[in-house]
Amino acid sequence: MSRFLEENLGTLVTTAGTAVEGTAVAPEQLRRVRRRIDVDELFDGVRAGNRAVIARAITLLESTAPAHRVLAQELLERLVPFSGGSLRVGMTGVPGVGKSTTIESLGMHLINEGHKVAVLAIDPSSTKTGGSILGDKTRMGKLSAEENAFIRPSPSAGTLGGVAKASRESMVVMEAAGYDVVIVETVGVGQSEVAVAHMTDCFVLLALAGAGDQLQGIKKGILEMADVIAINKADGNNIRPAKRAARDLSAALKLVRGKDADWTPPVLTMSAVEQEGVGKLWEAVLQYRDLKVAAGTFDSDRADQQIGWMWSMVHETLLRRLDGSEAVQKTSTLVESQLRDGQVSPTLAAGKILESFDSHQFDGR
Repeated sequence: MSRFLEENLGTLVTTAGTAVEGTAVAPEQLRRVRRRIDVDELFDGVRAGNRAVIARAITLLESTAPAHRVLAQELLERLVPFSGGSLRVGMTGVPGVGKSTTIESLGMHLINEGHKVAVLAIDPSSTKTGGSILGDKTRMGKLSAEENAFIRPSPSAGTLGGVAKASRESMVVMEAAGYDVVIVETVGVGQSEVAVAHMTDCFVLLALAGAGDQLQGIKKGILEMADVIAINKADGNNIRPAKRAARDLSAALKLVRGKDADWTPPVLTMSAVEQEGVGKLWEAVLQYRDLKVAAGTFDSDRADQQIGWMWSMVHETLLRRLDGSEAVQKTSTLVESQLRDGQVSPTLAAGKILESFDSHQFDGR
């Protein structure tokens, strides 16, 4: 871990967590929760690599209960000094591109090389029920059975872009537990890519040959963020189309990135199901990591990620306070009725809600 991170991570997490959240928890309620949840036990278990305790720790981090958030931030602050030692890899692609199969093949390859691999797989939550299938461990059955692998499917829980709120915090837990490669799988193609690209060291885009308009629609935005690109399912009769797609994407990259870019993302072909090209994919990730280290941007990017984490938590906390404000709830009932009747504009209604929130903050009601 860099000196900057060693000196500042604890402060950043404290600011982003307990201090910013400012969650009011009754002392008696907190005491009751402490009797059931031992932060010392969780800390020791995570550091020892106890898989059951790791799972419990992440469950605590994912909880939105105020008392749980207090204990979660205590645990996180103690774990942060032991984090930062992994290589963080983001993995994205359209549904059906084979993300889970690729991650499993890559994970098995890394384990055979002596690595410990953690996978944080984000499952989309239902907008109606809030439920998730959480089927990634089933799709990665072979990898999930490995002693040196840990797969944690987490519900997106309505978070913008499909990235679970506790993804960054879960990453800290996995690193403190000794996992030296952390792979974050996104829901699909969308705003989640921005979030994952900003919390990982290398962002991998998986694509398909012959994806047509679906790939064209995402091409420019994703290509600007991707650090490594792999055309998956390059097997059987699809080998030649995959190579052609790789050439097309390579040409597109020259237009998007320009000739002066320090790194031009390699476009590889692979077949995750046949485990062809998986080693080359990992070599490309390491080459990109080494380039960032040599250029001195690896640590600075990590520091930027921490600052981004802080602000995302500030935004989430403000939204939580807004949703929990009695003054806002009363005002929203009124302005929603006025909006339905066409008496006010959405802009004016939003202003009234924010005004009631601000006045609530200052008068303490």
